[in-house]
Amino acid sequence: MHISTVLCVVFLQHQLVTGFPVPGSDHGHLIEIGDAVTSLRAQFGRRNLTCSLCKTVFTAIDIALQNEANMDRVATVAEEVCIRLHLADGKVCIQIIELFKGDFIFAFMQSLLRPTEVCALLVGSSCGNFNIFSDWNVSLPNLPKPPVVPPTPPKPGSPQNRVLFLTDIHWDRDYAEGSNPDCKDPLCCRNVMGQPYRHHRGAGRWGSYSKCDLPLRTVESLLLHLAESGPWDWVYWTGDIPAHNVWAQTRAQQLLELSTISQLIHKYLGDVPVYPAVGNHESTPVNSFPPPFIRGNHSSAWLYDRMAEEWGAWLPAKAQETIRIGGFYTVKVQSGLRLVSLNMNFCAKENFWLLINATDPAGQLQWLINILQESESKGEKVHIIGHIPPGLCLKSWSWNYYRIVNRYEGTITGQFFGHTHLDEFQMFYDEETLSRPVSVAFIAPSVTTYVNLNPGYRVYILDGDYPGSSHLVVDHETYILNLTEVNKNVAPPRWTLLYRAQEHYGLKSALPADWDGLIGSFLQDDRAFQHFWYLNHKGHISEPCHNSCKTAALCFLRTGRSWDPQLCRSLTSAHFIEIAEIWRQRDMC
Repeated sequence: MHISTVLCVVFLQHQLVTGFPVPGSDHGHLIEIGDAVTSLRAQFGRRNLTCSLCKTVFTAIDIALQNEANMDRVATVAEEVCIRLHLADGKVCIQIIELFKGDFIFAFMQSLLRPTEVCALLVGSSCGNFNIFSDWNVSLPNLPKPPVVPPTPPKPGSPQNRVLFLTDIHWDRDYAEGSNPDCKDPLCCRNVMGQPYRHHRGAGRWGSYSKCDLPLRTVESLLLHLAESGPWDWVYWTGDIPAHNVWAQTRAQQLLELSTISQLIHKYLGDVPVYPAVGNHESTPVNSFPPPFIRGNHSSAWLYDRMAEEWGAWLPAKAQETIRIGGFYTVKVQSGLRLVSLNMNFCAKENFWLLINATDPAGQLQWLINILQESESKGEKVHIIGHIPPGLCLKSWSWNYYRIVNRYEGTITGQFFGHTHLDEFQMFYDEETLSRPVSVAFIAPSVTTYVNLNPGYRVYILDGDYPGSSHLVVDHETYILNLTEVNKNVAPPRWTLLYRAQEHYGLKSALPADWDGLIGSFLQDDRAFQHFWYLNHKGHISEPCHNSCKTAALCFLRTGRSWDPQLCRSLTSAHFIEIAEIWRQRDMC
């Protein structure tokens, strides 16, 4: 069950709100809940929501929610509908709607989203005008772009930096060895799941190939291994600490997990600088990141303040200030290299707070432009880290970001993201011709096993600290914990190298043009693509990827700009229509 499914149910329930007749009807009587659920099931099944019905539904919701008492009524009925439509187990339905109702209804009421706009979104433009996520543009400085200088590999023997990259740890405090890994809930392998089905294996000691996250022992095993595998010049850590039990999380639990993992990283890695970014799972409800103008209990101050405290040993005071405001910051890493850590939740379509205002939330992109312009003027290179890859963002945010990367292609020499749990990348091309590769957004594999994966982590080899360094990625390495082997052994777990990119793919270097060429080789050589697919899933796949699956995967690699089919049309015409749904499902983490 995806969260958006439940939220859609919550706000399609006005017929069920006790005490409110249907506006425009001849009678003020109420629809029986059983009949309404049956009707709703039929509507969902046939996807035949009409314009008039839609406007009736959402007009009543709009009226009903003006009264605070009706929020609880809507939630109660939504729980019943969720259960009757079998969207999730009963307890999950109740808990997730109770968790989301306060923030979601508040954001809905603060937004400009009204019946005609909702129905334009759900039914189509013939039913109204939807412009909540309409196009917008940031302002670039009125200064000429420096002449493009094609990047070149560093000279042999040049100093290098070895940078550890961690993402998507997803520690599950309730993971239980031997528990059921094949449950009906969104997250399994937990002590409340009971025993596995007859003739089925229980959850492994170190993790499981299923809808499961990780026990703390596996996280500590990783950190011990990393402490022994250094030295590291620094660490990029792009968030998602808590487990996927998003229906039953509290602020206290989220803060405990943030503090625990932050302190463990500091314990095992010592004085190595760590540069974190905010993941979408850090908050509760999940994906709930209001812009800074939201104050009081609905704000994210409870989370950002703790982040600033826990990360204070790694970050200067000025960076902590912007974290407390919006969860993003900039810091100088070494001579000639600046880091920008973005809060990518301000680009996420799952962040319902953006219903209020999705135009450059928190002014983050304009802030980024100012940082990049200053760095360009100083001759600094810039790395950007964040959780959600820009190609999975809301369209206007994504297109503006793409434009920024184009303008500052001589300054931005590294982009690093996580979130998908897979090992992949996304290309950026020049906006004029969409043919010249200008940048690569590297997307590193997750530490967690969720779903059906080996635990893993990434190491980036960078052009190092010397005058004139490009600070570009020279190579990268991916390491895994093979669950098939480790769960059989009594010996301590061994984290092993899965592959080195330049060696494995036969790349001359790791420049944008090399990654673009690699996509071309996948098109020509299916065997090469299938091996990429194996590595993409950290050495554990259920089946090969062909036809529309392959097209969707290659389309994802080709464009770091969301809702942009231009670079995918040439892949194949046979499956182009199918890939939108497959690609959409990638953003379920």
